[in-house]
Amino acid sequence: MALDTLHIVIGIAVVVMAAISFVNPEEYMFFFPVIFFLAAVLNLVTGKYRLKHSVRNHKKEAAAILQMIFGIILLALAAVSAVSIWWR
Repeated sequence: MALDTLHIVIGIAVVVMAAISFVNPEEYMFFFPVIFFLAAVLNLVTGKYRLKHSVRNHKKEAAAILQMIFGIILLALAAVSAVSIWWR
């Protein structure tokens, strides 16, 4: 239930921040790294949960690891986005 709640809360936050940032991107540019960071957190937490619950199922284990790799890529994208905004 906690994972579902996390999905709902982060999903609503991302949708609201995306809508606000696309209305006026120059003023709300700082939302983009936050959106990437929240997506990374969601993927990493979900991947860890799935990895923990994929006992002896190699396909589910591989999918969980792939999701965690995607989360790490999103985390790197959030860092690059934050640095590019900071240098502006």
